[in-house]
Amino acid sequence: MKLFTSLLIITIVCFTSCKEKVKNKVETVTVEFKKEGELTIYKAKTDSIIGSFDIEIADTEYETSTGLMYRKSMKANRGMLFVFPDVAMHSFYMKNTEIPLDLVFIDENMHIASFQENAKPFNETGLSSQVPVKYVLELNAGISEKLLLEVKDSISFKKI
Repeated sequence: MKLFTSLLIITIVCFTSCKEKVKNKVETVTVEFKKEGELTIYKAKTDSIIGSFDIEIADTEYETSTGLMYRKSMKANRGMLFVFPDVAMHSFYMKNTEIPLDLVFIDENMHIASFQENAKPFNETGLSSQVPVKYVLELNAGISEKLLLEVKDSISFKKI
């Protein structure tokens, strides 16, 4: 009887220890929009306002490398302004970015230098500024077309 009990205990221990461990569930935190400034876009030829946005400002290395990653959506009147310490060619990609975006590349004089419309979610293809820039504005895809943005239009922004 002792032998049977011992074998039963060993069998139970072996079966329960061989079960696949339940992996820890990773909980993701929803990233909330935090209004850090206001941005206005002006038509080059008339200086008339063609768009106004509440913005988050990405000006640290972490913020500029993370951008709008892991966001599920963004309201139409919001965007993210990247402020770089240098004027240089900058390239973006959409890794871990779930929403389609327009990228507006802005020179040091606050004029639109180029833009990339409708960047596809999760696409890791580089999207280049094509010219040296200091700022990049990310907006929901389709906003550039809706506002009829053109190279030479300008922006202004203020931190709050």
